[in-house]
Amino acid sequence: MKSQHQVVLSIGSNQGNRLENIQSCINLIHQEIGTVIQVSKLYETPAWGFESDAFYNCALLLHSNSSAQKILSQVLKVEKHLGRIRTDQQGYQSRIIDVDLIVFDDQIIETEKLQIPHPLMQNRKFVLLPMQDLKLNWKHPALQKTVSELIAITPDDSVCTVVQDLKNPLEEIPLEQFNYIAFEGNIGAGKTTLVQKIAEDFNAKTVLERFADNPFLPKFYKDQNRYAFPLEMSFLADRYQQLSDDLAQFDLFKDFVIADYHIFKSLIFAKITLAEDEYRLYRNLFDIIYKEMPKPDLYVYLYQNTSRLLQNIKKRGRSYEQNISAEYLDKINNGYLEYIKSQTDLNVLIIDVSDRDFVKKHEDYLFILNEIQKVIK
Repeated sequence: MKSQHQVVLSIGSNQGNRLENIQSCINLIHQEIGTVIQVSKLYETPAWGFESDAFYNCALLLHSNSSAQKILSQVLKVEKHLGRIRTDQQGYQSRIIDVDLIVFDDQIIETEKLQIPHPLMQNRKFVLLPMQDLKLNWKHPALQKTVSELIAITPDDSVCTVVQDLKNPLEEIPLEQFNYIAFEGNIGAGKTTLVQKIAEDFNAKTVLERFADNPFLPKFYKDQNRYAFPLEMSFLADRYQQLSDDLAQFDLFKDFVIADYHIFKSLIFAKITLAEDEYRLYRNLFDIIYKEMPKPDLYVYLYQNTSRLLQNIKKRGRSYEQNISAEYLDKINNGYLEYIKSQTDLNVLIIDVSDRDFVKKHEDYLFILNEIQKVIK
């Protein structure tokens, strides 16, 4: 299930350096509004509805957690930043940059300031042809027609010609060069949310931990001494089973796979929760299993400070997590950092996300992607 909104924007320019205006606009949208997933080819189109120089046009697909209204206000800021001056003059006019919100998921929105899908999209080849390049699985929610079907019946007979390809900012972050990335972090670091977001943006396969299904977890939080060993053994068995099953479905030489855990997290938690003799037995079993597991090409540890972790845990409201102490989280964190130092055969990247909110702040999400990009050979 998609957690982000799929948004189509149409961009046009017929003043100044049209190509530069459009490419700058794409980059700014990617930096300020949401992740630009796909960009159409660049089209040249005669001015529509008035006499003027020809326009350059394109369309792009955006992933964003924001509402349509918020995206509209952000788009207006981007236009203003690039020198667009909106006037009260009636009718069409030349412009440095023009960004229209065309599609927001499959929604129909009718407000004074916003109409989705764009009410004139079906009458404009300079919107439809670039949008067709995006190859979306989308039907106009009111007209019940695909983009190709809308092109076939559009009354617009203007000639739109392809000029060239455009750069997609996401192509500069080739995460898929790592076939298998594992993200780790303390309880409440947000690793699952991040993995799901990256998977949507980069069309990756996911391996997500099934922690909530473990019957020993609520019991463990009530009586740690009694339930520590069965809990850790069941986690180890489940992680081994799941990783073996899930990774076996993929070709780790071809597919791009991201996981929200790596098997050695079992050892981190076991060392904290188990008595010494139990841990020795556990470690023997773990070492046998660990040798058989595929190692990720990149292991990313999201470091989050303890006070933020406690806030996140409280916010997500899982009843059995509410009594987790700061001391316990500190031990887990130290366990991870110590174990990571001892791993000579693991490609490790530690990213400090203590002052970052990669769910609500798009720039913080891009920061993580850029940190990963730095280690791509």
